[in-house]
Amino acid sequence: MAGMTLEQEIKDKARELGFDAVGITDASPLGREHAEHFQQWLAHGCAGRMDYMTRNLDKRLDPAKLRKGAQSMIVVALNYKPQEVGAKSGSQHESSRSEISNLKSNMPVPASGSQSEISNLKSQIGRIAAYAQYEDYHAFIKSLLRELATFLSVRAGRPDRYRICVDSAPLAEKAFATRAGLGFIGRNHLLIHPRLGPQVLLGELVTTLPLHPDEPGAGTCGDCDRCTKACPTGALQADGFLDARRCISYQTQYEPPDACQGDTHGWLFGCDECLLACPHQQSAPPRSNTHFKHHPDRATLNLRDLLTMSAETFATQFADSPLKRPGLAVLQARARESLKVRG
Repeated sequence: MAGMTLEQEIKDKARELGFDAVGITDASPLGREHAEHFQQWLAHGCAGRMDYMTRNLDKRLDPAKLRKGAQSMIVVALNYKPQEVGAKSGSQHESSRSEISNLKSNMPVPASGSQSEISNLKSQIGRIAAYAQYEDYHAFIKSLLRELATFLSVRAGRPDRYRICVDSAPLAEKAFATRAGLGFIGRNHLLIHPRLGPQVLLGELVTTLPLHPDEPGAGTCGDCDRCTKACPTGALQADGFLDARRCISYQTQYEPPDACQGDTHGWLFGCDECLLACPHQQSAPPRSNTHFKHHPDRATLNLRDLLTMSAETFATQFADSPLKRPGLAVLQARARESLKVRG
């Protein structure tokens, strides 16, 4: 394409594939400040049971350790704010309230003696984090990055050696996304894109091709502390650390069902409270990639229905879902604990 740089062609192709934002950075290691902060976080025990966070520290901070000869990194972002959340509903909190109302109207009349349980409908409901209402994003984003890698090799005129990373690879992806110009890391410890807000999923293509990097992202939360106030368990601490041991999202994914520290405040899998409180999220547009399959009926699950669900039904209904990772037995155990705690 005459007059267009390779970097611009890459960005255009990434958007054509369905990504909402893309940035480029070099493959040099992160600075000493980030490494020291991460090591302090580990030393304070904030990683909880996530032992994998203590491994491969060199790879987490240096992309060249993941792909020998790496010179550049392409960072992509996929907006997953549900389309159902728009000007009419205003927030996912309202969407959840609507679903609870619908469930309540469709519930059968309770048997004698169970009225106290049914009257508190919220105690029957387990909320699911927004990202887990979609098909598993790891496979989806990786498939698009493979297409981008193929395009890059063809356009460059030579085979490229690359490494695709989507969350599971040991890479400090939010820090590299910031360096690639995609935003800043907020007080809620999420990447906040200036237009898309914090409700984005990230992926990286570490490549041996030399590419001109973008300017790093800028911005801060300023005096805003809505996410800190919204966190039900105080996981977002005043010293700037996120104590995963207190985080509901961590507890519902890494702690044994009977080891959660108190009520998970209606969340069965994950937690979006700090995200939903962010002003950037509230003003962000809904997702535009309709190929990323969303299941709005998974926003909440009836805990008692879950307890009677068969393994076959679960396997069929959640075959493409992040919920298949914990599996039915664990989710049922969490449902029982939740019903016990909330009466």
